Amino acid sequence: MPLDRRRALDAFAAYAARYNDKDPKVRLKIDHTYRVAALCGRIARAQGLDAPDIDLAWLCGLLHDVGRFEQLRRYGTFNDAASIDHAACSVQVLFDEGHIRDYLPDPDQDALLRTAVACHSAYRLPGGLDARTLLYCNILRDADKIDILRVNVETPLEEIYNVTTAELRAAAITPAVAEAFYAHHAVLRSLKRTPADNVVGHMSLVYELVFAESRRIVRQQGWLDRLMDFSTGNPATARTLANMRDHMHAWLAANA
Repeated sequence: MPLDRRRALDAFAAYAARYNDKDPKVRLKIDHTYRVAALCGRIARAQGLDAPDIDLAWLCGLLHDVGRFEQLRRYGTFNDAASIDHAACSVQVLFDEGHIRDYLPDPDQDALLRTAVACHSAYRLPGGLDARTLLYCNILRDADKIDILRVNVETPLEEIYNVTTAELRAAAITPAVAEAFYAHHAVLRSLKRTPADNVVGHMSLVYELVFAESRRIVRQQGWLDRLMDFSTGNPATARTLANMRDHMHAWLAANA
């Protein structure tokens, strides 16, 4: 059965309306959701998928963060380490509570959607996924990472990391975090010690992008460049970031 995008959008809007959209954190996640859905559709289209499969990728994006609203309501934070796994909460809302039927009457795609939502924020995907499920997981993960770059530019870093401006500008970069950056992979949460480490961690997400279209979007949007221009008052951090910017630009050029 073809996806009814209007029905899906109405279902998401109705669910999000249960929360206070005047709260900037709620509004942030609503806007993030719509952008990730659109990015999923664009990446899927670039892979040559047909219209129903593009719609399915779009739906993965629409559903991936529904648990964020409950996370915020219960704990007042989007920090998984300080609250709950937001991806697992999204699975609970959609599949344990049955809200998936608000979006999609046919259960044929439930297993794929459940896996994509559950794994979208994992450091690594589990082994043994079939090729189709792996494709959709990677599309969603790429789209989410791309928009996280934007969020980290448009939202004050002090608010995201819950630090003062003075703390942010004085922060050093932990050597293990720098090593992970130059090893071209995402930074484990356990390695991060300072606010500047979080900035590097978000920059490093670009190394994990699977699709050439995803890297093309990053270059076109410019949010990565703005994030890498992070203003610091720490001379050592400034030198490290300058080197990282050069390295990232060279890597993107080599992996166009």
